[in-house]
Amino acid sequence: MARRNKILVPQARESLDQLKAKVAGTSNPNNAKFEAAKEAGIPLKQGYNGQLTSEQAGKIGGRIGGGMVREMIKMAQEKMKNK
Repeated sequence: MARRNKILVPQARESLDQLKAKVAGTSNPNNAKFEAAKEAGIPLKQGYNGQLTSEQAGKIGGRIGGGMVREMIKMAQEKMKNK
């Protein structure tokens, strides 16, 4: 399946990857989904994962995306506090 997510500011890719890794508790953003899956007890493996239910896949993406949003809100609140 083709990815349809497109970053509006391509220069932000590196920072978003760093945030993803930070939220997942790993140093490599490519391992973030595997860390999230391990924490949720979901058997995610390299390559094809057609055996996963949509609920399981959503739990993986939700942990990462939700954590990133929470972290960005926290960063914005800190920035507003310091102004």
